[in-house]
Amino acid sequence: MGLLERLRKEWFIFGIVLVIAVARLEPGVGVKGGPLKPEITITYIAVSAIFFNSGLSLKTEELTSALMHVKLHLFVQIFTLVFFPTAIWVFLQLLSITPINEWLLKGLQTVGCMPPPVSSAVILTKAVGGNEAAAIFNSAFGSFLGIVITPLLLLLFLGSSSSVPFTSIFSQLFMTVVVPLIIGQIVRRYIKDWLERKKPPFGAISSCVLLMIIYTTFCDTFANPNIDLDKFSLIIIVFIIFSIQMSFMFLTFLFSTRNNSTFTPADTVAIVFCSTHKSLTLGIPMLKIVFAGYEYLSLISVPLLIYHPAQILLGSLLVPTIKSWMVSRQKALKLTRQPKAPVKV
Repeated sequence: MGLLERLRKEWFIFGIVLVIAVARLEPGVGVKGGPLKPEITITYIAVSAIFFNSGLSLKTEELTSALMHVKLHLFVQIFTLVFFPTAIWVFLQLLSITPINEWLLKGLQTVGCMPPPVSSAVILTKAVGGNEAAAIFNSAFGSFLGIVITPLLLLLFLGSSSSVPFTSIFSQLFMTVVVPLIIGQIVRRYIKDWLERKKPPFGAISSCVLLMIIYTTFCDTFANPNIDLDKFSLIIIVFIIFSIQMSFMFLTFLFSTRNNSTFTPADTVAIVFCSTHKSLTLGIPMLKIVFAGYEYLSLISVPLLIYHPAQILLGSLLVPTIKSWMVSRQKALKLTRQPKAPVKV
């Protein structure tokens, strides 16, 4: 396979490496308040574009069936907002005796308390070809739940509380998730035949938007002034974060593919991404409110700043592997369901 052909096939992976390298060289361009204005272009325009794109590409009946998939929704939400933070709390009791910076450990707990993101899990599920409708529903519903539950979890595990601007966060989610999705569905009704005939590259469009999100996310990470942060603690935290993600992805995969499970391979893809991803967009504003006035707020924020790009990077790298598993699994299930040919006497 030639270099150009390889680039054409794996353009997204090469794109990830490129945008990370550019962010490392000049993080000021994509940082909040920088020339690209990610607080507007990412928070509003990019996220809205993702869900408008999803509204255009999804059939209404798929969204309707996703709403009725109660077992899948319960699994994702309980894992994300109950099991995840509880497991992290238990793990941190063991880490508390280590020399790791205590504020970074508190930051790990805040990661566990965060709701799922409204974009990355949906894009990765779509890239694999999984149950995108279920991913959209759980990302949006989990984000709304997180507005109420995340501050309560932070109070429970860390003992800090403050007033949260429910109306502003709710209105932002409504305008960037619900409204674009509904508009996309309405537009689809009028251009359905054209969409079926032309088959626009919805996946490629979403992937390009994801590259923009990755770039600005890494700009924020590289530009963060990690005050008095020793390299040992930072390296250990990075290792722990990747270990947590891999372990929880594997755990959700095992649970959703066990013998008595009713989940399809496409459902498993949505479960793996939605259950293990955490929202930076909702998380950072909440941390700034709940921990307002804390001297070590920036240290508490570091694990979430690491977790977000790490989940996108790890998920993107695993897309080909997960897609290969899903396709082979679907073929195997299809073969087992085919009626056997009668034996000739």
